[in-house]
Amino acid sequence: MTMSHAVPDNDRPPPVRAVFSAVTWKEIAYLVSNLPLAIVGFVYAVVMVSTAGGLSVTAVGIPLLACGLYLSRQLGRLDRARARGLLGVRVDEPTPIPGPKRSGGFFPWLWTSIKDPVGWRTVLYQLIRLPWGVLTFTVALTGLFVLWPVLPYLVRLMANVDRAMVRGLLSPSDDLERRIAELESDRGVVVDTAAADLRRIERDLHDGAQARLVALAMGLGLAKEKLLEDPEGAAAMVDEAHGEVKLALQELRDLARGIHPAVLTDRGLDAALSSVAARCVVPVKVAVDLPGDPSGDPAGDPSRARPAEAIEGIAYFVVSELLQNVSKHAGPGARGATVEVWRAGARLMIRVSDDGRGGASPSGGSGLAGLAERLGAVDGVLVVDSPAGVGTVVTAELPWRDRG
Repeated sequence: MTMSHAVPDNDRPPPVRAVFSAVTWKEIAYLVSNLPLAIVGFVYAVVMVSTAGGLSVTAVGIPLLACGLYLSRQLGRLDRARARGLLGVRVDEPTPIPGPKRSGGFFPWLWTSIKDPVGWRTVLYQLIRLPWGVLTFTVALTGLFVLWPVLPYLVRLMANVDRAMVRGLLSPSDDLERRIAELESDRGVVVDTAAADLRRIERDLHDGAQARLVALAMGLGLAKEKLLEDPEGAAAMVDEAHGEVKLALQELRDLARGIHPAVLTDRGLDAALSSVAARCVVPVKVAVDLPGDPSGDPAGDPSRARPAEAIEGIAYFVVSELLQNVSKHAGPGARGATVEVWRAGARLMIRVSDDGRGGASPSGGSGLAGLAERLGAVDGVLVVDSPAGVGTVVTAELPWRDRG
């Protein structure tokens, strides 16, 4: 996708006038100050690169280069601030490099620092700015005495070159920076979701099946003690324990179904979603159009027709949560719901609609916000269309990833 890098209107300097305006004087100050700062930056870049390169055969050369690139970033920060104050160029600050702890250790951090494109572009900026700084200093300073009638035009021309250099070499990579921010956010969502799922499983095991099995063990122990003295009482206790075993097994099946149902693994989305739809309080029509799905097309190749296990599991979870919302919030006037799943190119599309009371919102506490975050963690999208009194249509979009 091609992105436009047009300069915003509020970032453009005013038109050039023969009279020296405040903007022109700021540009002159910037051009005159180019030379001393360019000398400092050039000397630093040359010394840093040559020293680190000469010591690269030793153990200190690579860490020295990483530290030098980090300091180059700081020089770039100063240059961006100067351009912002004197030239009116608004350039976002690049994302800082995570420290060794967040990078996974010293060596991953070292490798990331050496590959830092922002640091290397700043070094390049410092190297090429010296000859340009000599030119701008000479023209701006001598022009005040010799070329002052046309100096505003010359100053604007040279300042625009500086603006282009700052934007081209000192600005972050928009796509890369945005992607880094998205991945950091998505990683936090995935970690939080996994932790919440683990807490839910632990709570369900502790409060449900585990407590029932403990009571079952105690009941069987009492029955064993009464086996000789009171056979009829022991038989009754064993019969009661048999009922507890059935309930415990049912709770374990429900828990396993909530984690990853076996029918989803064995028979695909069509059968799994039909099973979920059967538990909804309103009639649900399920339509899964995935050629090769083991339920819809037994002759197809499941490895090619079915999405990756993770995508398939998220799709099942999304439909399950949306149908639970239908059961809770659609209202008594709801007559039915529809679940549609199909593939559109490289995307897996899901649409769940009902004819209930509507009014659903991702911020309304219906769980839609959590679904949107979970989908966003895998580059998915959730769109809610729910006018009050009309019904709700929720469309989810997931990336298609082939199995294996």
